[in-house]
Amino acid sequence: MKRTSLLAAVSALALLAAPALAQTASPGAGPSRSPGGPPPATTQQAPKPNPLKQEDVSQITGSAVYGSDNKKIGTVNAVLMNPESKAIDRLVVGAGGVLGIGAHDVALPLDQFHWDAQQGGFTLAKTEAELKGMPAWTASDSANAMSGSSTPPTTSHPASPTTSH
Repeated sequence: MKRTSLLAAVSALALLAAPALAQTASPGAGPSRSPGGPPPATTQQAPKPNPLKQEDVSQITGSAVYGSDNKKIGTVNAVLMNPESKAIDRLVVGAGGVLGIGAHDVALPLDQFHWDAQQGGFTLAKTEAELKGMPAWTASDSANAMSGSSTPPTTSHPASPTTSH
């Protein structure tokens, strides 16, 4: 009985002490180096894989989008496919806004996006101001027009016959 109580107490103490041991050292307490010695090694992040070349396309949504000025101009809010070919053909970028609120959504063709593995996001040859100047995309656009594009569909509708009495 005493043995199990002792074991339980030691386990509880270890669980309580673990968060304190996992804390990082303060900035001034880093390893010191001698003057003239080699600088401490820095850890470099591995390049992120292109989510368009992955099987799981859910990784595309939320990806950062950088403009022609290398500034973050938004994030990918939706992935759109051509219903006939079942292939991804457009990405919806939310430009501006704060934490996704107030963003201006624009659907752009997939061929305008290029993956930058070092930044871990897509790049576009546009600025945030250019995106905000484009027509907005809404989810109802794709349901009604089946184009999902920020620009009107290029197909023309047949003229309705007019009757004169």
